Amino acid sequence: MERLVRIASALQHHSKLGVDGETLAKIAGFDGEYRMDQLKRELGHLERQGWQIENIAPPGENAVYKMTTVDNRLRVRLSARQQAALRRAVLLANRDDLVTRLGLPGSSRPSDITAPQTTQAAVSGEVPAALSLVVDAVRGHCLLRFGYKGTARVVHPESVRNQNGVWYCRGVEDADLADAVVKTFVVGRMVDVEAGVPGSAQALTSVRHSGLHPMTWEIDPPVDVVLQTAPDFEPDVRRWLGEPVSSETVADGVNLTFRVTHRAALRARLNELGRRVRVLGPPEIRADILAGLAEAAKVGR
Repeated sequence: MERLVRIASALQHHSKLGVDGETLAKIAGFDGEYRMDQLKRELGHLERQGWQIENIAPPGENAVYKMTTVDNRLRVRLSARQQAALRRAVLLANRDDLVTRLGLPGSSRPSDITAPQTTQAAVSGEVPAALSLVVDAVRGHCLLRFGYKGTARVVHPESVRNQNGVWYCRGVEDADLADAVVKTFVVGRMVDVEAGVPGSAQALTSVRHSGLHPMTWEIDPPVDVVLQTAPDFEPDVRRWLGEPVSSETVADGVNLTFRVTHRAALRARLNELGRRVRVLGPPEIRADILAGLAEAAKVGR
């Protein structure tokens, strides 16, 4: 503990320029051939306690470590999932100052709320003209009006995300509010975009993305799906689909029941699992999966 305090004190005292690795090793009392490995181990201890430490030296040169003084109390007390939720909240609130104070680096931004100018430029070099307006509408709960595929739309926006270099806006059209049907619009194809005043859009009552795992997203009506797998493959199924509602050992293997609210994510993960899993029911899900496979077979011809 005394060694960690000495290292942290030196880093904090030289917070602007940092401290070279050899000096830190001497401060820590390390010498010999493995002194830098010992130093990295101690720096790892500090990072696990919530301190933000990085090597700012150019590639190929001796390490120079810099510590950013942050309020690490929340990082120590919150789980990784809670930290992710906090990070998402402060970014959606457009509070980049809190990102720095809490030690939540920009590189850890969720993909759907990454700074649009930086990410889009890095991916495709082109930013949709309406992107900034759409992002502000999501943050301010503003009603969006725009043309899309030749039809005038009035949308209550829910989120904006980037996938494979394309920006999408998810929301509920005004005519679909009763059924809360969430649709996805390509931002680059939206024309004559206008945003209403802050608060003009209705907040959606259901939490669509309750976790980071796509299988937890509430996109479709819930349905219990029963899958069968061999005991050796059960860890693979749990890794891809999450924790089941129930499990039962049977003569042919293990039956796992999952409550599915995102059918597209289920289909994608079943394709990855392949013959390691069988879909026992319900019939509507089996038919949905078979239809998807048939459509994919047509495309592949």
